[in-house]
Amino acid sequence: MPAVNGMLLLLTLLALQASLCRAACVEVDSDTEAVVNKGFKLGCISCKMRAEVPATATVSWYFKASDEIEFTHFYTYENIAGEITDARFQNRLVWRGSNHTTDLQDGSIYILNVTYNDTGTFLCIFDRILIYTNYEYQTNTSKTIQLNVVPRFTRGMASILSEVMMYVSIIGLQVWLVVEMIYCYRKISAAGEEALRESAEEYLAIASENKENCASVQVAE
Repeated sequence: MPAVNGMLLLLTLLALQASLCRAACVEVDSDTEAVVNKGFKLGCISCKMRAEVPATATVSWYFKASDEIEFTHFYTYENIAGEITDARFQNRLVWRGSNHTTDLQDGSIYILNVTYNDTGTFLCIFDRILIYTNYEYQTNTSKTIQLNVVPRFTRGMASILSEVMMYVSIIGLQVWLVVEMIYCYRKISAAGEEALRESAEEYLAIASENKENCASVQVAE
């Protein structure tokens, strides 16, 4: 029974470890090209260095249009609630970050009905308080996103080049396989012809030897 309980405890720990791995935070850069009149997600992720330390965080978003000099605060998410502070984004923002927690690591938002006026620079700031046993430690992290609004989605040059390189690699691999097959076929064919010639020579040698033996027997008689 103790062995069974130990095995169950081990399986439970492994399951908890797997769930923690799946929940690991990964900082992914936001997309930077939005299509007019469509929705667009502004990604902003700030992972804690030590996941086991409890914390609270506030996310603030700022915007500077392409023809503006200074940033304007337009959105804050704090205590599981969001507030829009700029009329330009009124009724056009949806929170897409961490839910049901004040320990925020994902501060992404979603813009409804993107307009050309949304072209510009977005700034996302995490104000985080790490809560230790005897003290609190405050940190802040900022992410900058340069958004470009286009009439329709256009593929980036890097994407086009990567696809071209993929096709070139596939074609090159196919050509190499064809050359390799031809080489192997010729090598096997040459080896077969050599073996056939050696077999024929061996057969003729045996036949000649048998003929000589027969002639010797007749002379002896």
